[in-house]
Amino acid sequence: MAKTSQISKTPPYAVEQILSQLGRNIRTARLRRKLRLEDLAERVGISRYVMSDIEKGKPTTSVAAYIGALWALGLTDDLRNVGDPDRDAEGKAFEGTRAPTTAPKRTKALDNDF
Repeated sequence: MAKTSQISKTPPYAVEQILSQLGRNIRTARLRRKLRLEDLAERVGISRYVMSDIEKGKPTTSVAAYIGALWALGLTDDLRNVGDPDRDAEGKAFEGTRAPTTAPKRTKALDNDF
């Protein structure tokens, strides 16, 4: 039997809230489209039980199932920006502090032979 990860057993409060909100958003989108749970699950290729777990925001449900549900609802456009390194201000700040201030010295003389 697969071992359950620690984050799945007791996720941080912020993670729990994000998953719960994502599940509610998926449920709202499904209901607005007048789709039954079984219909959306079939489109995604998962069981209705897994679809129900997605809508509940369960942390043990795979990220592929969540993204599959969003895809089936046509809501994946914003996912392209998730984790985008260009939008990571903190990461850029750390990178800037580690970057060399000058170019490295050449160890070999340039050869003008083309």
